Amino acid sequence: MTTLRNIKTFSLGLMIVLGLAAQSKMSHAQELKTLTVAGGCFWCVEADFEKVSGVKEAVSGFAGGQVANPTYKQVVKGGTGHLEAVQITYDPAQVQVSTLLNMFFRSIDPTDAGGQFCDRGQTYTTAVFATPDQVSAANAAKAAAQADLGQTIVTPILTADTFYPADGYHQDYYKQSAIILTRFGPKSKAKAYKAYRAACGRDARVKQLWGGAAPFAGS
Repeated sequence: MTTLRNIKTFSLGLMIVLGLAAQSKMSHAQELKTLTVAGGCFWCVEADFEKVSGVKEAVSGFAGGQVANPTYKQVVKGGTGHLEAVQITYDPAQVQVSTLLNMFFRSIDPTDAGGQFCDRGQTYTTAVFATPDQVSAANAAKAAAQADLGQTIVTPILTADTFYPADGYHQDYYKQSAIILTRFGPKSKAKAYKAYRAACGRDARVKQLWGGAAPFAGS
């Protein structure tokens, strides 16, 4: 009887431990948050932030427009009001939103109101789409960036709106092996992305602006 009682006690204890562990995992998963930013070409912003510790995923898409479920062709043609944007899913226990925002401002040219680098037009302008609990951190990050840079920052802090993911062709573009025909000749998407990023002058301009404070230039 004693042995049976001990087995039952052990089994009950094990079930409790496993239950608490499962509950902890579920609670941890529910704590994940998102931050949506627009920084010009969404391939580049996605590639940058997926390298950040604590970021679980970065998805290329569109935000800030008036048309539901826009296509890439609609957005780049203009008239939908959307910006190319990236939604960053992160674990606030591992990285704070203030850190992500500070990195964002130093990964773009926030003085340029006409687009970003070689990509011109409203679609490629910059913005932070802040949720109510992110507005204070976003304004603080913008103020700090302006103080550090010593130039007027034109990147607006906007109210978070519906985010529409781009189609699969654009997701993880920087690491895809599929061969495509580019102006540089046939290349994998990964190599085409690197060639585009260099030719567009993104890293060169960011280094010029931010120097050693640029977190991703050259990535």
